[in-house]
Amino acid sequence: MANKEEKADEKQSSWKDFIYNPRTGEFIGRTASSWALIFLFYLVFYGFLAGMFTLTMWVMLQTLNDHTPRYRDRVANPGLMIRPKSFEIQFNRSIPQQYIEYVQHLESFLQPYNDSLQEANEACPEDMYFEQDEVEVKKVCQFKRSMLRQCSGLADSNFGYSEGRPCILVKMNRVIGLRPRGDPHINCVVKRDTPLQMQYFPIEGKLDKRYFPYYGKKLHANYVQPIVAVKLLLMEDDYNSELSIECKVEGSDLLNNNERDKFLGRVIFRVKVTK
Repeated sequence: MANKEEKADEKQSSWKDFIYNPRTGEFIGRTASSWALIFLFYLVFYGFLAGMFTLTMWVMLQTLNDHTPRYRDRVANPGLMIRPKSFEIQFNRSIPQQYIEYVQHLESFLQPYNDSLQEANEACPEDMYFEQDEVEVKKVCQFKRSMLRQCSGLADSNFGYSEGRPCILVKMNRVIGLRPRGDPHINCVVKRDTPLQMQYFPIEGKLDKRYFPYYGKKLHANYVQPIVAVKLLLMEDDYNSELSIECKVEGSDLLNNNERDKFLGRVIFRVKVTK
C-alpha cells in the first residue's frame, strides 16, 4: 500500500513540476527567458506576414479605379432583360387578378422614368454619344416614360393587359464605357411560321446613342438606361396558345448570336393569353 501511495505522490509531484518547477523556475517545461524568445519570434514572424499582406493590398489598390472595373472581358457586350421580370407570362385578360402583378412590376420599374423627374435631366441631341470623360459630375440624358406612348402606363394604366395586348419592356444591361456603333435597335420575332404584329416605342425600337456611354454607378448616380417597349398586337387566333418570342439588339456591332450565352444581346420569353 505504501508503494502505491508513493507512486501516486510522485505522479502528482511530476505534474506539478511540469506546470511550474520551483527548483529550475520552468513553466510548462520552459524558463521565462525561453518563453520570451518564443513570444518575440512569433511576434516578429506574424508582424512580418501582416506587413507583407498590407503592402500587397496597398500595391494592388493603387492599380484599381474607384469607378471602372480593371478587367471587363466577360461583360464587353451587354445582355438583354425584360420587364415584367418573368420569362413565362400567362394570364386571362378577363381576370385582373391574373395580370395585376405584371402591371405592378411595370409601374414600379418606370417610376424613375416619370416625366416630372426626367425634366431635371439634360435634353441631349439625338444620334450622338454624350461624352463626359473630362467632367467630374456626370449628367444624364432625359428618357421620359411618355416616349413609350401606349406602353407608358399613362393613358392605359393596365399596359394593354386588360385588352389582351400586353406591353413588354426590353432593357439592355449597363456596361461601363459602352459605345455601340451603327444604329442599335431592338427587333423581336415570334418563333412560328406566321408573323406576329408588334409595335415598338420609341419608333423602330431605337436605342439612341445619346444614352451612351455609361460611367458607372458612383459617377452616373441618376442614370437610366434606354428601354424599348414592345406591344404585342395579339389577334383572336393568337389567344389560348403559347407564343415563344425572341428579342435581339440589331444594327450594331453588339453580339447577339452566342450559343453559349442565351442572354448576350438577346432574350427569349413566352407569352400565353387566354380570354
